[in-house]
Amino acid sequence: MSLFRLDGRQALVTGGSKGIGLAAAHALVRLGADVTVAARGESALRTAADALGARWVVADVSTPEGVRAAVEAAGAVDILVSNAGGPPPSRPSGVTEEAWQRGFETTFLSTVRLADAVLPGMRERRWGRIIAVTSLTVGRPALNLPVSNAMRAAVTNHLKTLALEVAADGVTCNTVAPGYTATDRLKALHADPAEAERLLARIPARRFGQPGEVGAAVAFLATPEAGYITGQEVLVDGGWSI
Repeated sequence: MSLFRLDGRQALVTGGSKGIGLAAAHALVRLGADVTVAARGESALRTAADALGARWVVADVSTPEGVRAAVEAAGAVDILVSNAGGPPPSRPSGVTEEAWQRGFETTFLSTVRLADAVLPGMRERRWGRIIAVTSLTVGRPALNLPVSNAMRAAVTNHLKTLALEVAADGVTCNTVAPGYTATDRLKALHADPAEAERLLARIPARRFGQPGEVGAAVAFLATPEAGYITGQEVLVDGGWSI
């Protein structure tokens, strides 16, 4: 009997053209899933999908139209990985209403709409995995990321609540919360080498995580063997949260 296989399962990964989303898609493909990656930029998306051997769809899932396009392209989705780019940094006071609204649509409402779109089929087939990529800042807020802190916390609690409803239907709902991971966003937020060194000194592992390590956690939660894990926040942070 083969363990940790996803042969025959259909997966949709949003934000799948780079970073953690791409790493999650790679991990799912390695386990045998049939993967569709969605993102807004066609060039990077096409390149990523060709390397994966995956289907792709240009879709902005912060809109209802984008959600419909992504789900229709993926078909009967068994595994949803909702991965949204983080809202831009700012001070907590004085965040504009436009920034709050954009964060709500991009980070929170996208996950809600995607889950609502794929849940009927999952419940009918009595098997499904809904996984959202969030951040360690859900429980440990970063001063300069107020919109991200709030919206990713909302995603976490929504999926915990949803898990209560759908667990008996064979559908699990979990979040994966990366710590400081070597992505383009980390480089942009912590471009100062001295600041990066201070961060490293606070991480027990004494290094930044790799996207593939986060992607592996996502893929594990998608497997049949993880079927009794639901409503959980899985931290992948090198010990930061200890």
